[in-house]
Amino acid sequence: MKTKFSFKSILLIASYLLLMSCINDSEFLVPPMEIQAPDLVGTSIEMNALYNLWLQEYNNSGMNDQITLTIEENWYTTGFVVSTDEYGNFFEELIVQDKPSEPTIGTKVLIDDSPLYTKYDFGRRIHIQLKGLTIGLNRGIFTIGIKNNDRVDKIHSTQLDSIIKRDVDRAEILPTRVNIRDFTIERTNLFIQISKAQFNKNDVLGDMPKTFSGEPEDEYVGDRTVERCDEDFITILSTSTFSNFKAQLLPPGNGEINGILSLNYSGDQFNIIVNNSSDIYFEETDRCDLLEIECGLSDLIGENIIFSDDFESENENDPISGNGWFNIIESGTQQWEAFNDNGPNASLGISARIGSYNSNDEQSITWLVTPRIDFDEQVGETLNFKTSNSFSDGSVLKVLFSRDWEGDPTDISSGTWEVLLNAKIVDDETPFDVWQPSGNVDLNCISGTGYIAFKYIGSGNTFYDGTFELDEITINSN
Repeated sequence: MKTKFSFKSILLIASYLLLMSCINDSEFLVPPMEIQAPDLVGTSIEMNALYNLWLQEYNNSGMNDQITLTIEENWYTTGFVVSTDEYGNFFEELIVQDKPSEPTIGTKVLIDDSPLYTKYDFGRRIHIQLKGLTIGLNRGIFTIGIKNNDRVDKIHSTQLDSIIKRDVDRAEILPTRVNIRDFTIERTNLFIQISKAQFNKNDVLGDMPKTFSGEPEDEYVGDRTVERCDEDFITILSTSTFSNFKAQLLPPGNGEINGILSLNYSGDQFNIIVNNSSDIYFEETDRCDLLEIECGLSDLIGENIIFSDDFESENENDPISGNGWFNIIESGTQQWEAFNDNGPNASLGISARIGSYNSNDEQSITWLVTPRIDFDEQVGETLNFKTSNSFSDGSVLKVLFSRDWEGDPTDISSGTWEVLLNAKIVDDETPFDVWQPSGNVDLNCISGTGYIAFKYIGSGNTFYDGTFELDEITINSN
């Protein structure tokens, strides 16, 4: 059946379409909901005081990390949101700190809902009604949520509006500038800034630079090493594989990183989590990589021994001395010392040991340097040694070479020290009872005279107070 339109009908439809084309679409948009000052119930408690209440329970429990505290009083605490899930790098959680600038404490708030940024946007002042909520640690991080057996769990979405009250205020959040060596548990959940930062050159230079978390081995997160140009400590940038910037390439220069200081999944290593890749400001194209010597590994070990030490002549627990060694404290209080242990973490007889556990050092930098070696007197030089660790954590051991250090132990930093790139050092994941061979490190590309050094960097900070052991050092030639 055919449908007939009259001229009058067509004219009516045309007039209607013309009228609609003249109307601004925005006039039909739902106006944004006005944010009202919240009605708060009870008494305000500062976030610091809340943390101290849990800390008291923690100390009374014998420092049990699983201890939680459920709030029974009509209290609320106030803070500012410094995370956003808009870009997929946070999920079902808010990170809240007590002040928009120079904060003293922060907390994670677990919430069984997403997205959260549409209501609790970055910088938004919020108030958390605490009665019935539980505080404690979640993977080592101070957290607010609900009690679920012996852990802190997510607040249900149906309770959200009655528990978390957003305020009319939205503040400018100013990141707190922190050195990597100054990371502490108390600074987690804070929006911080690392200056003079860069990604490790192996991740950003060469033919296959890495993305934030888009590599085949990145199962849940991508962990990328971050260095600072003026300190030896490193940290990790962790990015979720669900973030919308996971496939972006890491920037190759250096500059500033703004992000949340946190801990990894195991709670034993600091990491940084950015809200978005735009929180990384690398305006400098020049990098500050250490100089490196890369001769490779050799298949041959010469019969001539230029230098060797197994430390068996040392006195146990005394500083390493003799045999031409320089045992130099650049910073802190710790020296390389002779160590002997027949237990589960057995040494190789007497070994050289260095660590900053219980040192209270703000920074521990200690060098063990060989006597001067003339590399023009022979050919085919190689270096071998073994290392072990006892929870090295974030402390660092490097093998270095200098041609221009003058042998003055009071001025060790005056030399130009280059990393012996091919020398393998034990890492923190290696079991403490395993001794890691260095590999037969080729030194044949070195000419002139110079010193080989084992440089330790640590501190009294729990996350940087690890221990390394060194033994069976030989330098051979043909």
